[in-house]
Amino acid sequence: MLSNKYPISTRSAFLWLMAYQAKRRVLCLCVLILLGSDYGSVALGQGRKPDPSHADRPEATYRGGLVTPPLPKPRFTLTDTSGALFDFWRETEGYVTLLFFGYARCPDQCPLHMANIAMGLKKMPTGFGEQVKLVFVTTDPARDSPTVLRAWLSQFDERFIGLTGSEAAIEAAQKAAGVPRASKAARTGEDYAVGHANFVLAYTKDNLAHVIYPGGVTQQDWAHDLPQLIKETWSSR
Repeated sequence: MLSNKYPISTRSAFLWLMAYQAKRRVLCLCVLILLGSDYGSVALGQGRKPDPSHADRPEATYRGGLVTPPLPKPRFTLTDTSGALFDFWRETEGYVTLLFFGYARCPDQCPLHMANIAMGLKKMPTGFGEQVKLVFVTTDPARDSPTVLRAWLSQFDERFIGLTGSEAAIEAAQKAAGVPRASKAARTGEDYAVGHANFVLAYTKDNLAHVIYPGGVTQQDWAHDLPQLIKETWSSR
């Protein structure tokens, strides 16, 4: 479980998260820094000291990292697995939206994130799961065809939304979300791995991501946080 009593700089937070992943011998090439370091601070885990922007609710706890200031929901349009255009901002309006960039052939962190979120959703009270949308944007459009992506996501939850597009469009989506651009790394022959950001951005109904979730967050953590994210009203803070 993540814990840190005091907010720390975004750059330091993600360096800490990188070390956290290294200890778990992560095989996926993951990048745990946001583009630049202008997003303020991240308070990690339950034991955080309340910061001024959340002073009205000192008892609130999240298992992910609380971001101050929060990250705005990006605007981009890609193609879903049915072939229809998907306007990310419009299609997720009014929902808690979990955004992740990864690929179906990822050997570890991508399936682990998806499995933990799926199990966390199953543990939620009746009716809560319908208020959450998981959007998975492939960083490997050459191999993740709509059919491949749909079949892979459906192993975890048929409600999970898969998006693809040209490499340029996907790079633009990553930039809009404030995550680093994915990159290929050669393996044997023509095979390759894809280095990508290894954290989930959680946008609440105010269209801001107040919390991010790195690798290592469990299904129990998701079951704990998702109902709070659904009920959360940051406007009162």
